[in-house]
Amino acid sequence: MRSELPDRGAWPFVPDRWLMLSVLFAARTSIAYQFQTIASAGPLLVDSLAIDFAHLGTLIGLYMLPGIVFALPGGALGQRLGTKRGVLIGLGLMMAGGMLTAANSFLLVASGRVVSGSGAVVLNVLMTKMVMDWFAGREIVPAMAVFVTSWPFGLAIGIVTLPTLAIAHGWGAAMYAAVLVSLCSFALVARIYREPQASAVATSNLHINLSGREWLLVLLAGLIWATYNAGYIVLVSFLPELFRSRGYSLSEANHIVSLLGWVVMLSVALAGYLAAWIERPNLLMLVGFAVVALAAAALPFTGNPILVFAIIVLAIGLPAGLIMALAAEALLAENRAAGMGAYYMCYYTGMALLPAAAGVARDISGSVSAPALFASAMMIAAILGLLSFRWAQRLSMLSANSSRSPIPLTVKTRIRL
Repeated sequence: MRSELPDRGAWPFVPDRWLMLSVLFAARTSIAYQFQTIASAGPLLVDSLAIDFAHLGTLIGLYMLPGIVFALPGGALGQRLGTKRGVLIGLGLMMAGGMLTAANSFLLVASGRVVSGSGAVVLNVLMTKMVMDWFAGREIVPAMAVFVTSWPFGLAIGIVTLPTLAIAHGWGAAMYAAVLVSLCSFALVARIYREPQASAVATSNLHINLSGREWLLVLLAGLIWATYNAGYIVLVSFLPELFRSRGYSLSEANHIVSLLGWVVMLSVALAGYLAAWIERPNLLMLVGFAVVALAAAALPFTGNPILVFAIIVLAIGLPAGLIMALAAEALLAENRAAGMGAYYMCYYTGMALLPAAAGVARDISGSVSAPALFASAMMIAAILGLLSFRWAQRLSMLSANSSRSPIPLTVKTRIRL
């Protein structure tokens, strides 16, 4: 018989919530690992499929494209199906799409990215809600910080292993490796994960009910997350080419850039605790954005690119967990699922378009410097987004005590699925 204590799990000395977070961390790692397959095999794909860098950027962005359609209703659908079942379905789609992506055809590779990306959308929306359900009222900030590090962790593993597989066995081997990782995540979730005892029961009532204030704030938070991640992904995807232009081999360039993922894992988690200690999360986010923007802009022109890249590595992880916490500030507890759908809708829209735009900038300019400058612009956009979020948040608080509210606080938006 299962213990009634909420913190005791099947594994001795491991509280249930941290065990479940570990499972969700592993499952989300598989998303980042699969996302990285195209970028890591990029030079081989360009030659094999006879495509240009704009097409390569499009393949990278296609993984995010389904989020524009599926992110918003994803939370409501998970409510009906059950979050665990929804995650398993998402992992199944990732495996099916990964098999398609190994085909020697641009159209099939693109189709596979859309299918696997659809599964990744479901995972991202539902697993974020799962973490909130387990950690509501306790350790939510460090838990979210740990959860967020699964993305750079998966990217870093992909950067190290996938190019080697692609070079040794063909780029299709990299795609199959991602399928295997998704299969392992499927088994892990199916065997270990369970819902918290206080979790709401599944229901067929599929409503998305957000106030005007929640819509505004959660979309601004999603915009910040989108531009920040777009800058990060552009650096991860295109900097190996810049380092190759400085005389490094493809393998050496990929290993250098992989440091971005390994160090970010630590800096994201530490930033959450640091923000709680100094009680200045806005300052940490602004410093992180500004330092990365300046360093990325300087990277193509410096005589010591390794030193400037080290500055990017140390600073880029500071805002990540804190940005995710903005969504929790924007939403009422009962609107988490739908609100995270709106958050990820904005995020996926940006991530579907912005990496492709970076590829276009690379092709039009003909310069390996263009993606780094593009990433710098994304960090500046994140700064503007954060300032807008705090301004709107302050305005909504003031308007709550005023009869003349420029932001409707009581109007509800209802979407029936």
